[in-house]
Amino acid sequence: MTAPTSTSKRILALAVPALGALVAQPLFVMTDTAMVGHLGESVLAGLSIGATVVTTLVGLMVFLAYTTTPLVARRLGAGDLPGAVRAGIDGMWLGLGCGIALLLLGLAIAPSVVNAFTEDPFVREAAMSYLTVSLWGLPGMLLVIAGTGLLRGLQDTKTPLVVAVGGAIVNAGLNALLIYGAQLGIAGSALGTAIAETLMAVVYVLVAMQAARDNGVSIGPGIGKPREALTASSLMILRTVTLRIALLLLTWAGAQLGVSELAALQVTYTVYNVLVFTLDALAIAAQAIIGHDLGAGDGSAVKRLVRILVWWGIGLGVLLLLLTAALSPVLGHLFVTDYAVLDLLPGALLVMALFLPIGGVVFVLDGVLIGAGDVKYLAVAGVVTLAVFAAAVFALLGADPGGQAGVNLLWAAFGLFLAARAATLVLRVVGDRWIVLGAAR
Repeated sequence: MTAPTSTSKRILALAVPALGALVAQPLFVMTDTAMVGHLGESVLAGLSIGATVVTTLVGLMVFLAYTTTPLVARRLGAGDLPGAVRAGIDGMWLGLGCGIALLLLGLAIAPSVVNAFTEDPFVREAAMSYLTVSLWGLPGMLLVIAGTGLLRGLQDTKTPLVVAVGGAIVNAGLNALLIYGAQLGIAGSALGTAIAETLMAVVYVLVAMQAARDNGVSIGPGIGKPREALTASSLMILRTVTLRIALLLLTWAGAQLGVSELAALQVTYTVYNVLVFTLDALAIAAQAIIGHDLGAGDGSAVKRLVRILVWWGIGLGVLLLLLTAALSPVLGHLFVTDYAVLDLLPGALLVMALFLPIGGVVFVLDGVLIGAGDVKYLAVAGVVTLAVFAAAVFALLGADPGGQAGVNLLWAAFGLFLAARAATLVLRVVGDRWIVLGAAR
């Protein structure tokens, strides 16, 4: 029987380094924004378009980590270390293939995508420069995502932290050299990021090759059982797409309320996004530990672990709620000076924060079911909860609120979305259908 203290140590040992890696990744875009911002507003606008396209593509490909982690962890838990390593290598080959495919597709449709965002010739030129160069970093970036899944499955979140921090530092140095030293402008920013991503991928490839040598595993091309791998990947993509659509719908609804309301929503969402990094770190720990313990064949230990993880999620959510409530009167001043927006922010931040404990349950149980490989249920549940959120948003807009009430009600609608997700996840984990013991689901 696993003692609560040892379980807590396992969670912390995985979650803390995972949090560091999650925080390090946004530094890529932040570095680009800070350095390119000095080149003029048209160039910065072009960066916004190009970075949005690239980050959307990479966000949709997160399934490479989310499907690789449980496969590796299950086999590790079952005592099949060579099989675990090979599952991770399969995921990396899939990542490389997806990266090359997206590179070729992206280069072909880049002009049409950029034209859909803007008609300004200067912004369009800057966006094309950034996007067409950045796309060359996709194979490396997707290899990194899959490689991260391999190491998480092996219960190692420290190496991804080191690689992420090192990559962010290299990215900053290359960008300064290429943007200003080589006078490449926005293209230099994209090139620096693409090189940094590729170098990070090389590190993961070297780590995977060493693990393969140590365990007598082939590093040859393959993606395991293609039908199963592609089915799981497509279901995980569907789950991710529903979340992306919900966030896009949130922004679109804010735009319908008014300029000040949209600005307040953007600031509030920025704060929310930073806060949930900690919840996402718990989800990553849940994926790795649940996959491992299911592979080890101990269903009762898994159930106990879920209860502990849920309490961790709720407790962390309450802590974030109290922190946000205490800082809500002053947080807005870090982002804006417009009084119309500042007036809306304290109330909006409080409403957003009220749902963070529910968010803790959502992130943890999402990680639990990902770790269990229960991707079909997650995909279907994602469609259902998106429908609930869409209905709430359109009902809200039909009432035509504005000002403080509009922003608050929009966050309340998003809270309803979180509550609906929590309900579907709780309904699943209270049963046993998601618990499949052994090395394979």
